[in-house]
Amino acid sequence: MTMFLIKKADVGRIAQELGREYRVYGPMIEKGSGQTFFDRADNVADINLAAPIPSNPPKSVVFPQMERILAYEYDRSKNAVKMEPDYRIEPKALVGLRPCDLAGMLCLDRFFLGQEFVDEVYLNHRKKMFIVTNTCVTPFKQCFCVCTDSGPSAQEGYDLNLTDLGDQYLVEAGSDKGKALAEKLGLKKSDDSHKKAKADVIDKSIDKFDSIAKDNKAWISRVVNRVTTGLIDDKVWEYIGNQCIECGACSFVCPSCTCFNIVDPVTGPDTADRMRTWDSCSYEGYSRMAGGHNPRKPVEDRRSKRFFCKLSYSQSKKYLRPGCVGCGRCQWVCPGDIGLPNVVTYIRRDIQK
Repeated sequence: MTMFLIKKADVGRIAQELGREYRVYGPMIEKGSGQTFFDRADNVADINLAAPIPSNPPKSVVFPQMERILAYEYDRSKNAVKMEPDYRIEPKALVGLRPCDLAGMLCLDRFFLGQEFVDEVYLNHRKKMFIVTNTCVTPFKQCFCVCTDSGPSAQEGYDLNLTDLGDQYLVEAGSDKGKALAEKLGLKKSDDSHKKAKADVIDKSIDKFDSIAKDNKAWISRVVNRVTTGLIDDKVWEYIGNQCIECGACSFVCPSCTCFNIVDPVTGPDTADRMRTWDSCSYEGYSRMAGGHNPRKPVEDRRSKRFFCKLSYSQSKKYLRPGCVGCGRCQWVCPGDIGLPNVVTYIRRDIQK
Protein backbone atom coordinates (compact mmCIF):
# COMPACT_ATOMS: atom_id res chain seq x y z
CA MET A 1 0.00 0.00 0.00
CA THR A 2 1.32 3.45 -0.96
CA MET A 3 1.05 6.18 1.67
CA PHE A 4 1.29 9.93 1.34
CA LEU A 5 1.10 13.05 3.51
CA ILE A 6 -1.00 16.19 3.14
CA LYS A 7 -1.04 19.26 5.36
CA LYS A 8 -4.23 19.66 7.33
CA ALA A 9 -4.78 23.09 5.80
CA ASP A 10 -4.63 21.52 2.32
CA VAL A 11 -6.84 18.46 2.86
CA GLY A 12 -9.75 20.24 1.19
CA ARG A 13 -7.87 19.95 -2.10
CA ILE A 14 -8.88 16.28 -2.26
CA ALA A 15 -12.59 17.10 -2.37
CA GLN A 16 -11.99 20.02 -4.73
CA GLU A 17 -10.16 17.81 -7.21
CA LEU A 18 -12.81 15.11 -6.96
CA GLY A 19 -15.46 17.74 -7.64
CA ARG A 20 -14.11 18.09 -11.17
CA GLU A 21 -15.30 14.59 -12.10
CA TYR A 22 -17.70 13.53 -9.34
CA ARG A 23 -20.73 14.75 -7.48
CA VAL A 24 -19.24 15.12 -3.99
CA TYR A 25 -20.93 14.00 -0.77
CA GLY A 26 -19.65 14.34 2.78
CA PRO A 27 -20.46 15.04 6.44
CA MET A 28 -21.76 18.57 7.07
CA ILE A 29 -23.02 20.14 10.27
CA GLU A 30 -26.49 21.64 9.89
CA LYS A 31 -26.82 25.18 11.12
CA GLY A 32 -29.36 25.54 13.89
CA SER A 33 -29.74 21.91 14.91
CA GLY A 34 -26.02 21.21 15.07
CA GLN A 35 -26.66 17.72 13.69
CA THR A 36 -24.33 16.12 11.19
CA PHE A 37 -25.79 14.89 7.90
CA PHE A 38 -24.05 13.05 5.09
CA ASP A 39 -25.33 14.77 1.96
CA ARG A 40 -24.38 16.32 -1.34
CA ALA A 41 -21.95 19.20 -0.85
CA ASP A 42 -22.77 22.10 -3.16
CA ASN A 43 -19.68 23.72 -1.67
CA VAL A 44 -16.98 21.17 -0.81
CA ALA A 45 -15.61 23.60 1.80
CA ASP A 46 -18.67 22.72 3.92
CA ILE A 47 -17.44 19.14 4.41
CA ASN A 48 -16.27 18.77 8.01
CA LEU A 49 -13.89 15.88 8.64
CA ALA A 50 -14.06 16.50 12.40
CA ALA A 51 -17.87 16.20 12.47
CA PRO A 52 -19.48 13.42 14.53
CA ILE A 53 -21.03 10.36 12.91
CA PRO A 54 -23.83 11.57 10.60
CA SER A 55 -27.42 11.08 11.73
CA ASN A 56 -28.26 9.52 8.35
CA PRO A 57 -26.40 6.54 6.87
CA PRO A 58 -24.34 7.30 3.74
CA LYS A 59 -25.83 4.14 2.18
CA SER A 60 -28.52 6.44 0.75
CA VAL A 61 -25.99 7.63 -1.85
CA VAL A 62 -25.47 4.14 -3.30
CA PHE A 63 -28.86 2.68 -2.30
CA PRO A 64 -31.31 5.64 -2.40
CA GLN A 65 -34.38 5.62 -0.20
CA MET A 66 -36.51 5.94 -3.33
CA GLU A 67 -35.41 5.66 -6.95
CA ARG A 68 -36.82 4.80 -10.35
CA ILE A 69 -35.17 1.68 -11.70
CA LEU A 70 -37.33 1.03 -14.76
CA ALA A 71 -39.81 2.78 -17.06
CA TYR A 72 -42.20 0.97 -19.34
CA GLU A 73 -44.73 1.90 -22.00
CA TYR A 74 -47.55 -0.15 -23.53
CA ASP A 75 -48.10 0.18 -27.28
CA ARG A 76 -51.75 -0.73 -27.80
CA SER A 77 -51.51 -0.86 -31.59
CA LYS A 78 -48.75 -3.48 -31.46
CA ASN A 79 -49.86 -5.11 -28.19
CA ALA A 80 -46.25 -4.77 -26.98
CA VAL A 81 -44.48 -3.35 -23.98
CA LYS A 82 -41.30 -1.28 -24.20
CA MET A 83 -39.13 -1.42 -21.06
CA GLU A 84 -36.14 0.81 -20.39
CA PRO A 85 -33.86 0.38 -17.38
CA ASP A 86 -33.03 3.70 -15.70
CA TYR A 87 -29.27 3.60 -15.17
CA ARG A 88 -28.50 7.28 -15.74
CA ILE A 89 -26.31 7.54 -12.66
CA GLU A 90 -23.73 10.27 -12.12
CA PRO A 91 -20.30 9.49 -10.66
CA LYS A 92 -20.23 10.18 -6.94
CA ALA A 93 -17.40 10.76 -4.46
CA LEU A 94 -17.95 10.04 -0.77
CA VAL A 95 -15.51 12.11 1.29
CA GLY A 96 -15.04 11.63 5.03
CA LEU A 97 -16.82 8.28 5.27
CA ARG A 98 -16.44 6.76 8.74
CA PRO A 99 -15.10 3.18 8.95
CA CYS A 100 -18.37 1.80 10.35
CA ASP A 101 -20.30 3.24 7.41
CA LEU A 102 -17.82 1.76 4.95
CA ALA A 103 -18.27 -1.62 6.68
CA GLY A 104 -22.02 -1.22 6.16
CA MET A 105 -21.48 -0.47 2.49
CA LEU A 106 -19.38 -3.60 2.10
CA CYS A 107 -22.32 -5.55 3.56
CA LEU A 108 -24.51 -3.99 0.86
CA ASP A 109 -21.95 -5.00 -1.76
CA ARG A 110 -22.08 -8.63 -0.65
CA PHE A 111 -25.87 -8.60 -0.60
CA PHE A 112 -26.47 -6.92 -3.97
CA LEU A 113 -23.37 -8.11 -5.83
CA GLY A 114 -21.89 -11.11 -4.09
CA GLN A 115 -24.64 -13.71 -4.39
CA GLU A 116 -26.37 -15.63 -7.16
CA PHE A 117 -27.92 -12.54 -8.76
CA VAL A 118 -26.26 -9.18 -9.37
CA ASP A 119 -28.37 -6.04 -8.89
CA GLU A 120 -27.57 -3.97 -11.98
CA VAL A 121 -28.93 -0.72 -10.52
CA TYR A 122 -26.77 -0.99 -7.42
CA LEU A 123 -23.79 -2.05 -9.54
CA ASN A 124 -24.06 1.09 -11.64
CA HIS A 125 -24.11 3.24 -8.51
CA ARG A 126 -21.13 1.41 -7.05
CA LYS A 127 -18.81 1.28 -10.04
CA LYS A 128 -19.06 5.05 -10.50
CA MET A 129 -17.93 5.85 -6.97
CA PHE A 130 -14.80 7.17 -5.25
CA ILE A 131 -14.51 6.61 -1.49
CA VAL A 132 -12.38 8.63 0.94
CA THR A 133 -12.59 7.23 4.47
CA ASN A 134 -11.69 9.04 7.67
CA THR A 135 -10.08 7.25 10.64
CA CYS A 136 -11.81 7.97 13.96
CA VAL A 137 -8.99 9.37 16.09
CA THR A 138 -11.42 9.56 18.99
CA PRO A 139 -14.68 7.66 19.50
CA PHE A 140 -18.07 9.30 19.83
CA LYS A 141 -20.37 8.64 22.76
CA GLN A 142 -22.63 6.13 20.97
CA CYS A 143 -19.87 4.10 19.26
CA PHE A 144 -19.15 0.40 19.76
CA CYS A 145 -17.28 -0.41 16.53
CA VAL A 146 -14.54 -2.16 18.52
CA CYS A 147 -17.16 -4.79 19.44
CA THR A 148 -18.05 -5.43 15.79
CA ASP A 149 -14.60 -5.19 14.18
CA SER A 150 -15.52 -2.18 12.04
CA GLY A 151 -13.28 0.57 13.41
CA PRO A 152 -11.73 2.83 14.39
CA SER A 153 -9.88 2.63 11.03
CA ALA A 154 -10.99 1.19 7.70
CA GLN A 155 -9.18 -1.95 6.58
CA GLU A 156 -10.43 -2.35 3.01
CA GLY A 157 -12.81 -1.00 0.39
CA TYR A 158 -11.59 2.60 0.18
CA ASP A 159 -9.76 4.52 -2.53
CA LEU A 160 -8.10 6.87 -0.03
CA ASN A 161 -8.04 6.68 3.77
CA LEU A 162 -7.24 9.73 5.89
CA THR A 163 -5.76 9.65 9.39
CA ASP A 164 -5.32 12.85 11.39
CA LEU A 165 -1.74 12.99 12.70
CA GLY A 166 -1.97 16.47 14.17
CA ASP A 167 -0.80 19.10 11.67
CA GLN A 168 -1.10 16.71 8.72
CA TYR A 169 -3.07 13.74 7.43
CA LEU A 170 -1.66 10.37 6.49
CA VAL A 171 -3.21 9.46 3.13
CA GLU A 172 -3.33 5.74 2.32
CA ALA A 173 -4.10 4.71 -1.25
CA GLY A 174 -6.32 1.63 -1.33
CA SER A 175 -6.80 1.50 -5.11
CA ASP A 176 -5.12 2.51 -8.34
CA LYS A 177 -7.43 5.48 -8.80
CA GLY A 178 -6.74 6.57 -5.21
CA LYS A 179 -3.01 6.44 -5.84
CA ALA A 180 -3.46 8.31 -9.12
CA LEU A 181 -5.34 11.11 -7.35
CA ALA A 182 -2.68 11.43 -4.64
CA GLU A 183 0.05 11.65 -7.28
CA LYS A 184 -1.96 14.14 -9.31
CA LEU A 185 -2.15 16.36 -6.22
CA GLY A 186 1.61 16.06 -5.83
CA LEU A 187 1.44 14.62 -2.32
CA LYS A 188 4.68 13.71 -0.59
CA LYS A 189 5.19 10.04 0.18
CA SER A 190 5.27 9.02 3.83
CA ASP A 191 7.71 6.72 5.61
CA ASP A 192 7.46 3.98 8.23
CA SER A 193 7.43 6.52 11.07
CA HIS A 194 4.06 7.80 9.89
CA LYS A 195 2.71 4.26 9.69
CA LYS A 196 3.71 3.81 13.34
CA ALA A 197 2.14 7.17 14.17
CA LYS A 198 -1.13 5.94 12.71
CA ALA A 199 -0.96 2.74 14.79
CA ASP A 200 -0.41 4.87 17.91
CA VAL A 201 -3.43 7.03 17.00
CA ILE A 202 -5.63 3.92 16.65
CA ASP A 203 -4.42 2.48 19.97
CA LYS A 204 -5.17 5.77 21.73
CA SER A 205 -8.62 5.90 20.13
CA ILE A 206 -9.42 2.39 21.36
CA ASP A 207 -8.16 3.27 24.85
CA LYS A 208 -10.64 6.19 24.97
CA PHE A 209 -13.72 4.01 24.47
CA ASP A 210 -14.28 3.33 28.17
CA SER A 211 -14.21 7.04 29.05
CA ILE A 212 -16.00 8.52 26.01
CA ALA A 213 -18.18 5.86 24.34
CA LYS A 214 -20.42 5.40 27.37
CA ASP A 215 -23.83 5.28 25.70
CA ASN A 216 -23.56 1.76 24.32
CA LYS A 217 -21.76 -1.44 25.15
CA ALA A 218 -22.48 -4.46 22.98
CA TRP A 219 -20.19 -7.35 23.83
CA ILE A 220 -21.78 -9.60 21.27
CA SER A 221 -19.57 -12.71 21.02
CA ARG A 222 -21.61 -14.83 23.43
CA VAL A 223 -24.90 -13.55 22.06
CA VAL A 224 -23.93 -14.59 18.50
CA ASN A 225 -23.98 -18.24 19.59
CA ARG A 226 -27.42 -17.93 21.19
CA VAL A 227 -28.94 -16.05 18.26
CA THR A 228 -27.49 -18.54 15.75
CA THR A 229 -28.78 -21.60 17.58
CA GLY A 230 -32.08 -20.04 18.63
CA LEU A 231 -31.40 -20.76 22.31
CA ILE A 232 -33.10 -17.61 23.56
CA ASP A 233 -36.16 -17.77 25.78
CA ASP A 234 -39.36 -16.71 23.98
CA LYS A 235 -40.09 -14.35 26.89
CA VAL A 236 -37.04 -12.28 25.93
CA TRP A 237 -38.37 -11.76 22.40
CA GLU A 238 -41.85 -11.06 23.76
CA TYR A 239 -40.42 -8.36 26.03
CA ILE A 240 -38.49 -6.83 23.12
CA GLY A 241 -41.58 -7.08 20.89
CA ASN A 242 -43.71 -5.28 23.47
CA GLN A 243 -41.25 -2.38 23.38
CA CYS A 244 -41.36 -2.07 19.57
CA ILE A 245 -43.81 0.42 18.00
CA GLU A 246 -42.99 -0.82 14.46
CA CYS A 247 -41.76 2.57 13.22
CA GLY A 248 -38.95 1.12 11.08
CA ALA A 249 -36.48 3.84 12.13
CA CYS A 250 -33.83 1.27 13.11
CA SER A 251 -33.82 -0.14 9.57
CA PHE A 252 -33.66 3.25 7.90
CA VAL A 253 -30.64 4.50 9.88
CA CYS A 254 -28.77 1.18 9.72
CA PRO A 255 -25.82 1.27 7.29
CA SER A 256 -26.17 -2.43 6.45
CA CYS A 257 -29.95 -2.92 6.13
CA THR A 258 -30.95 -3.97 2.62
CA CYS A 259 -34.73 -4.45 2.85
CA PHE A 260 -36.61 -2.89 -0.05
CA ASN A 261 -40.01 -2.88 -1.71
CA ILE A 262 -40.97 -2.57 -5.39
CA VAL A 263 -43.99 -0.54 -6.57
CA ASP A 264 -45.22 0.29 -10.08
CA PRO A 265 -46.97 3.67 -10.05
CA VAL A 266 -48.91 4.54 -13.21
CA THR A 267 -47.62 7.77 -14.80
CA GLY A 268 -49.94 8.00 -17.80
CA PRO A 269 -52.59 6.13 -19.82
CA ASP A 270 -50.00 3.73 -21.21
CA THR A 271 -46.91 4.37 -19.07
CA ALA A 272 -45.65 3.40 -15.63
CA ASP A 273 -42.48 3.48 -13.57
CA ARG A 274 -40.93 0.82 -11.42
CA MET A 275 -39.76 2.32 -8.13
CA ARG A 276 -37.55 0.80 -5.46
CA THR A 277 -38.06 2.09 -1.92
CA TRP A 278 -36.59 1.18 1.44
CA ASP A 279 -38.65 -1.23 3.51
CA SER A 280 -38.34 -2.57 7.05
CA CYS A 281 -38.78 -6.00 8.60
CA SER A 282 -40.37 -4.11 11.52
CA TYR A 283 -43.54 -3.59 9.49
CA GLU A 284 -46.37 -6.08 9.82
CA GLY A 285 -46.87 -6.11 6.06
CA TYR A 286 -43.23 -6.87 5.27
CA SER A 287 -43.68 -10.64 5.22
CA ARG A 288 -47.40 -10.70 4.35
CA MET A 289 -48.10 -12.82 1.28
CA ALA A 290 -50.51 -12.14 -1.56
CA GLY A 291 -53.15 -14.44 -0.11
CA GLY A 292 -53.08 -12.59 3.20
CA HIS A 293 -51.06 -15.16 5.16
CA ASN A 294 -48.32 -13.65 7.32
CA PRO A 295 -45.74 -16.06 8.76
CA ARG A 296 -44.30 -13.30 10.93
CA LYS A 297 -47.37 -11.45 12.13
CA PRO A 298 -46.37 -11.21 15.85
CA VAL A 299 -43.97 -8.32 16.32
CA GLU A 300 -41.63 -10.43 18.46
CA ASP A 301 -41.11 -12.77 15.48
CA ARG A 302 -40.09 -9.82 13.35
CA ARG A 303 -37.74 -8.49 16.04
CA SER A 304 -36.01 -11.86 16.38
CA LYS A 305 -35.55 -11.99 12.61
CA ARG A 306 -33.93 -8.55 12.58
CA PHE A 307 -31.39 -9.45 15.23
CA PHE A 308 -30.75 -12.82 13.60
CA CYS A 309 -29.80 -10.82 10.49
CA LYS A 310 -27.43 -8.63 12.50
CA LEU A 311 -25.82 -11.18 14.82
CA SER A 312 -26.14 -14.75 13.59
CA TYR A 313 -23.11 -16.71 12.46
CA SER A 314 -24.83 -17.74 9.22
CA GLN A 315 -25.34 -14.08 8.26
CA SER A 316 -21.74 -13.30 9.22
CA LYS A 317 -20.59 -15.96 6.77
CA LYS A 318 -22.63 -14.30 4.03
CA TYR A 319 -21.38 -10.79 4.75
CA LEU A 320 -17.89 -11.94 5.89
CA ARG A 321 -18.51 -9.94 9.06
CA PRO A 322 -21.33 -9.25 11.57
CA GLY A 323 -24.33 -7.48 10.10
CA CYS A 324 -24.03 -4.83 12.82
CA VAL A 325 -21.22 -2.29 12.33
CA GLY A 326 -21.37 -0.62 15.75
CA CYS A 327 -22.43 2.89 14.68
CA GLY A 328 -25.05 3.19 17.44
CA ARG A 329 -27.69 4.88 15.25
CA CYS A 330 -30.44 2.35 16.07
CA GLN A 331 -30.02 3.15 19.74
CA TRP A 332 -30.24 6.86 18.93
CA VAL A 333 -33.56 6.70 17.13
CA CYS A 334 -35.45 3.86 18.85
CA PRO A 335 -38.31 5.24 21.00
CA GLY A 336 -38.76 1.79 22.57
CA ASP A 337 -35.15 1.60 23.82
CA ILE A 338 -34.47 -1.64 21.93
CA GLY A 339 -31.53 -0.63 19.78
CA LEU A 340 -29.07 -3.44 19.24
CA PRO A 341 -26.83 -2.69 22.27
CA ASN A 342 -29.80 -2.96 24.64
CA VAL A 343 -31.05 -6.14 22.96
CA VAL A 344 -27.62 -7.68 23.47
CA THR A 345 -27.83 -6.68 27.14
CA TYR A 346 -31.29 -8.27 27.54
CA ILE A 347 -30.08 -11.53 25.99
CA ARG A 348 -26.91 -11.60 28.10
CA ARG A 349 -28.97 -11.10 31.25
CA ASP A 350 -31.14 -14.05 30.29
CA ILE A 351 -28.03 -16.18 29.65
CA GLN A 352 -26.69 -15.39 33.11
CA LYS A 353 -29.85 -16.49 34.91
